[in-house]
Amino acid sequence: MSRAQASIALMALLALCAFVLTALWTQWARDDLDWVQATLSLYLHGPWGLALRTAYCVLAVAIILLAWSLHVGLQSPRRSIAAPLLFGLAGLGLMGVAVGDSWLPETAPLLAPLVHGLAANTAFLCVSVAMLLQSWYLRADPHWTRWAALAWWWAWLCFVLLWLHVLWRGPPRGAGQKLVIAAVVLWLAAVALQQWRQTRRVAR
Repeated sequence: MSRAQASIALMALLALCAFVLTALWTQWARDDLDWVQATLSLYLHGPWGLALRTAYCVLAVAIILLAWSLHVGLQSPRRSIAAPLLFGLAGLGLMGVAVGDSWLPETAPLLAPLVHGLAANTAFLCVSVAMLLQSWYLRADPHWTRWAALAWWWAWLCFVLLWLHVLWRGPPRGAGQKLVIAAVVLWLAAVALQQWRQTRRVAR
């Protein structure tokens, strides 16, 4: 199982890198949108939109697989199915954004904003709560003792940033949303890297 977990963690890392590179490239290549004002979802349409939608789906699968790997390998009395379920819902929300934004705006323009809002809110809320739960579980796992505190406080930072973005309309919407996304992706990447190191060490 350790080899499988190491492979999943590595695949998750590669998927996260692919998502970041695709998102950065899309914003650099698109000069019709202001990256400070435009949220990332606006880049799902037009040039390079298909690439970004694909990256969304790849990221969603990576989140689901990483959550399963963490759940299976966790040695904590706080271990429960709640965190992987929430991560799974977050992944489905991401896929909903990507798939819905591919054809709904043309075929059902009135329904598209509702589907997008529901899917995006599900993704953000579920992933932020799942990160808090997962970090809480990791703090009771002896293999994660040295790193879990950082994961815990970083998860809280993501949670606070998300609600600031939702409630505080002052800052530019695009930059604020991308800051939340960057913080979440960094947490996922750090956990995936730590999971890969641990399982690779055990598998030797």
